[in-house]
Amino acid sequence: MNALPSLNGSVGYIFTSCNLDVKGSGDVRFKDMVDRFKVFDRPRRPEGKEEEWLAGDRVDTRDYLLYGRIYIPTGRLDALYSTRITPTLQGMVAAISDPRLPLSSEKSRSHAPGSNIMFSLQHDTGKVCTEYTWSAEDGMWGVRSLYNFGRVGVPVEPSAEEGEKIGRAPLTRQNGVKVKRVDEEDAMEGGLRGRVSVGGEFYFSAKEKSAGVSTGIRFTTLPDATPPSFQVPTSSTAGPSALGGPPSQPPTTITALFNPMLGHISGAYAARVSRNLALASRFDFNVYSYESEWSIGAEWWQRHSKVRPPPSPSDSSHPSLGSISELVDEVQGVVKAKVSTTTDVSLLWEGRLRNVLVSLGVVSNLSSRSKPIKSIGLELSYFSSG
Repeated sequence: MNALPSLNGSVGYIFTSCNLDVKGSGDVRFKDMVDRFKVFDRPRRPEGKEEEWLAGDRVDTRDYLLYGRIYIPTGRLDALYSTRITPTLQGMVAAISDPRLPLSSEKSRSHAPGSNIMFSLQHDTGKVCTEYTWSAEDGMWGVRSLYNFGRVGVPVEPSAEEGEKIGRAPLTRQNGVKVKRVDEEDAMEGGLRGRVSVGGEFYFSAKEKSAGVSTGIRFTTLPDATPPSFQVPTSSTAGPSALGGPPSQPPTTITALFNPMLGHISGAYAARVSRNLALASRFDFNVYSYESEWSIGAEWWQRHSKVRPPPSPSDSSHPSLGSISELVDEVQGVVKAKVSTTTDVSLLWEGRLRNVLVSLGVVSNLSSRSKPIKSIGLELSYFSSG
């Protein structure tokens, strides 16, 4: 429900055949609930469900998801259906129904409701991901694809014995936690070690008789092989060493986009310069109008460290810790800031107060003396599951 500038809200519904581990807003991992800078692990080929047999007959079914949301008082309805056809193939149908008449389109003169249905087919093999779409409203056909250079990650990490049999690098242990060893051929002296991905999209509208194309390239570093990393949890089970020490290379993502038809060029650079600080910069430029914009942003994590008493000797779940006290780092919140050449300055704080997730932000224009504060927003989120 939104109170400003006018009272409005929505009611949604979601159902899926997959097992969900839904936690409450008081104990859910805070980093999973906010948009943040992160380096993803290597792309992996999707795995299918395990076969289920009953009395000699296969009884397992395809996974699917249903979603719907109606907005009040406008009456707009959003619906989505997605299903996993094969382990690497997924189909999706999305629909929008809006009874309001658009005021600035041809539909307002023909008194046609604003509605649309779109079909999508996604094929993901880990190394290549391709999506085909068709939109009924304007008869638009589209295809976009992303190719990841380098090797693809294994779906499930094998044990040391299994890894030797299939020729994969075995796992080592640090403080009782399995850590993938960095292969020698991946190690490079100097510079950043990572992977390159290239992609592009093309779409054509039969109704508008127009087309579009764009392409992009991305470089991202690999997750560090020693804690803290994406592959190794930074919880207390990883031992005190998981909380200290910088990674061997700063997590970095570099992206460049180009749209030759519109003449738009965009480049972005983001890196985590320290454990609690990440910086980003983006430059947008248009070769036809010479319009440009430069933006810089930062996110700073607020943490609280405390010492947890050691587990009792009878607790066999932590055999490697013994009588060592555990250093636990709790995230209290994150502060985000953005400044651009359009003289806009944005600040946002996201945190948790007891069992409620809170977001408080402000957008200001320093060049305007009459209205330096453009908008202020507050969002409270509470959810629970039985």
